[in-house]
Amino acid sequence: MNTVRYDTIIYNGIVITVDPAFGVHQGGAVAIADGRIRKVWHPQAGEPLPSASETIDACGGIVMPGLVNLHTHLPMSLFRGLADDLPLQKWLNDHIFPAEAVHIDPASVRLGARLSCAEMLLGGTTTCCDGYFLADDVAASVVTMGMRAVVGQGVIDFPAPGVPDPSCNIDVARDFARQWSGRSELVRPAIFCHAPYTCSDQTLIKAKEAAESLGVLFQIHAAETRNELHQVQASHGCSVLSHLHGLGILNARTLLVHAIWVDARDIEQIAASGAPIAHCPESNMKLGSGVAPVPDFLEAGITVGIGTDGCASNNDLDLWGEMDALAKLHKVQRLDPTVMNAVTVVRMATMGGAAALGLADDIGSIEPGKQADLIVIDVDQPHLTPIYHPASHLVYAVRAGDVRHVMVGGKWAVQDRRLTGFDLDGLLAEGVRFAEKVKNKIKV
Repeated sequence: MNTVRYDTIIYNGIVITVDPAFGVHQGGAVAIADGRIRKVWHPQAGEPLPSASETIDACGGIVMPGLVNLHTHLPMSLFRGLADDLPLQKWLNDHIFPAEAVHIDPASVRLGARLSCAEMLLGGTTTCCDGYFLADDVAASVVTMGMRAVVGQGVIDFPAPGVPDPSCNIDVARDFARQWSGRSELVRPAIFCHAPYTCSDQTLIKAKEAAESLGVLFQIHAAETRNELHQVQASHGCSVLSHLHGLGILNARTLLVHAIWVDARDIEQIAASGAPIAHCPESNMKLGSGVAPVPDFLEAGITVGIGTDGCASNNDLDLWGEMDALAKLHKVQRLDPTVMNAVTVVRMATMGGAAALGLADDIGSIEPGKQADLIVIDVDQPHLTPIYHPASHLVYAVRAGDVRHVMVGGKWAVQDRRLTGFDLDGLLAEGVRFAEKVKNKIKV
């Protein structure tokens, strides 16, 4: 007699595993116990389901791994739409940095981070990689929301929220990483150097050394704009990535964000170093930054995941829209409808992000032994009917509002499109009150 009893069984779904074979189980089922996936199978007709504390009928919907948003600035949801249609440097220097100086404190960081987590969870994103200031408050908010994240404390050579003295920037980041190492199953700490144009070479080297000594991820915006490339060429006589390579910054624990203005030699150096890349197509498009050569990255064997960037430069945290934009952007830029096919893009949004964060053994696919981070998509609606190729639907047709259930580590974060155990209405009201304060201080 089979005495195995599971915590949760999800059945009657189109299970897209995103395993190495990209297996798809029509009418499939997933069994979960102790927060992890224990069994993935296709029950035969008339076969009784194993014993479980709860059984969830997917109603023919798609069951897949939770999405991984590889680059966010969670508290910046508070500045969504504050300053649009501007070049990056003007947007940062004239609008975002001044707004942060006035309005960002521990309370606002917690509010913005919770708003962002709510948006992502409701849209099927179960893990994100964040970089911002007051990271202790960001990390605590992620845990409160029941989401998974790599959270980076920001490092910049200017006064910043929580770090009024820039000479302490690396000490603050190091202390944060130490405090959060092993503190929560949901959060891993990281160190986030803003960019080569806001951090000196000495800061970059010391921050990377701190990250290496603590065994945590190092994140950096790199080669995002043509102006950044020209600035580094003028001061160092080489490309942004070659400069970082020369400083010893590149290795498998360095997440390069954007990486738009790169050449063939840069790609070779990135590939040889093992550094992964966070591709943020909508932010890159909106800021007029350029098009990263993602097909070339993949051909070179570089790990690439998808990020939204922050809400102030996107203006949402919707990875479904990001996947659709990514696929079409590279097709039109290359004049080739076969590049960035749907399966490739789905892998980037799940296993690509997981691998970039060093979490590929734990998340990113529906396989026995992995964390039960998964979502159920309601396909019983006109824009998702009929279904011929499920992966195609995920990239070109699914919307954030189609996500019905979300599970993180075996616990329900969203059920029937509602956050579990959290007052969303109260959170939204807080966001509205914050915006009124911003409007009273800054002409918008």
